[in-house]
Amino acid sequence: MTERLNGDERKTALAGLEGWSQTEGRDAIARTFVFRDFNEAFGFMTRVALVAEKSDHHPEWRNVYKTVEVVLTTHDAGGVTARDIVLAKAMNKIAAAM
Repeated sequence: MTERLNGDERKTALAGLEGWSQTEGRDAIARTFVFRDFNEAFGFMTRVALVAEKSDHHPEWRNVYKTVEVVLTTHDAGGVTARDIVLAKAMNKIAAAM
């Protein structure tokens, strides 16, 4: 099992993740992505789904039209781990390429 990040580790990791922040009231990180339209938002989700499935680490997310709200936490560890940081970086990279 992956270990939860401590406060300093999470703070350092978040400093390197543009757009991501600590989720209020739970041990998770979140970001809202806004795209040009639904097609682009859905394309983003499809690309992220391939990465998530390959790594067996899946986001909590919600899509409304061109907006995708994402929350990352590692349920088995009870909070944010390195797996969440890796997936967040991948999401940022995918979004930047769109």
